[in-house]
Amino acid sequence: MNSEKVVFGFFIVLALTLNFGFFLGDIDSLAHHNVYELFAAIVVSLIATVLKFGDRTHLGAIFLATSLVADLQLIVAAFIWGYAAHVSAAGLDEEAAVAIVSFSGGALLANIISVVLLVAETMTVRR
Repeated sequence: MNSEKVVFGFFIVLALTLNFGFFLGDIDSLAHHNVYELFAAIVVSLIATVLKFGDRTHLGAIFLATSLVADLQLIVAAFIWGYAAHVSAAGLDEEAAVAIVSFSGGALLANIISVVLLVAETMTVRR
């Protein structure tokens, strides 16, 4: 068993599951979306991105691209949350909640693509 592939797969799947856990719930209610889960999703997504550097294959480039998209979407969601909570006069209203959850949904889609590619790559590997 290749321990490097285990760690790589672990972080890709963990990024997906944390993002899914944050995304699940009513889109307009931040009571269903935990800020610490968003933070964990960002950290794990960034770790997964770092692990994807160095792969010089075409599939590796696609892995990196999906990871960068997920990172960008999650970071934008966090900025919106921070702006709404600490700067905006409206505060964490329904409109901000919808934007935050929508951006995390985009990251979720990028993570799903990454996991599908991981499974496809795993199925094509010959022993």
